Amino acid sequence: MSTARVERLVNLVLCLLSTRQYLTAERIRGIVPGYADAPSAEAFFRMFERDKAELRDLGVPLEVGRNSVFDPADGYRIARRDYELGDVDLEPDEAAAVALAVRLWDSPELTGAAHGALLKLRAAGVDVDETAPAAVEPKVRASEPAFAPLLAAVQSGRAVSFDYRRLKGPDVLSREVEPWGVVSWRGRWYVVGHDRGRAAPRCFRLSRIVGEVRAVGPAGVVRRPADVDLLRLVAGSSDEPTPPTTAKLWVAEGRAHGLRRRAKPLGRVELDGEPGDLLEVELHFPESADTWIAGYGPDVVVLEPDTLRRSVTELLLGAAGRREGVVREESRS
Repeated sequence: MSTARVERLVNLVLCLLSTRQYLTAERIRGIVPGYADAPSAEAFFRMFERDKAELRDLGVPLEVGRNSVFDPADGYRIARRDYELGDVDLEPDEAAAVALAVRLWDSPELTGAAHGALLKLRAAGVDVDETAPAAVEPKVRASEPAFAPLLAAVQSGRAVSFDYRRLKGPDVLSREVEPWGVVSWRGRWYVVGHDRGRAAPRCFRLSRIVGEVRAVGPAGVVRRPADVDLLRLVAGSSDEPTPPTTAKLWVAEGRAHGLRRRAKPLGRVELDGEPGDLLEVELHFPESADTWIAGYGPDVVVLEPDTLRRSVTELLLGAAGRREGVVREESRS
């Protein structure tokens, strides 16, 4: 199934799920993105019939009816009571797999399409059920800007190039990679593939990619080797649990109580003349601790280890840069 058709089917489901009214085929043609490209009414109806059959094959319950006896044609909608999934008991590994898959719903492309479809519904005078989007709302996020272009490159079999900030040292180096897949490990997203510069498989954390991801060469030339386990490449070949990392932090007086509950106090310390406490905390997942610590802003300063301090600083500088960009845009408007 083509990407355009998948997007059209998603928009159609959102449209029919978000309304209490029956929508005629002609009204759907004017609302749902993708149908307006049909060259004629006959071509649209053929496309719409195929899409209805596809949704029914997928188990989506389409209702057919009319809003009143005066309506000249049948309309369509999806009843939430029939569409929504009932309670499901999942094992921990199954729940983790589902959570990983649902991250895709939070990509900028799908989120934008969903909001755009609902806006068009309201503009067309359709009675939109405000609670309907919750039926497909994701709870897990994939916010790195590099996520969408890398996933697209994997799907199209195309090489990419990007600038990458190394963990050790301030250098930003250019990489050219044949991407095999994008995977999540301990709360972080990684792209795994063949590094052309090093002529070897490598993993790159998406949060360390600087700037845009650029496509290189034609599509269809990159193929993932059949014997490659992407998650094992990211996690490492050792099955032994990773020992926790001990971090030393300065915390401003009376602040960051959530962090304090997990830490061991070492004494009172002033930092740049501001009173605070020296704390020690064990991090079982240091790869994802930087986001948690950076969330406290200037109230927490990482003293050790140096790699964590550098990662938190990068996140704070990035947030400050985005904020500065927003302020400049608002000042122009």
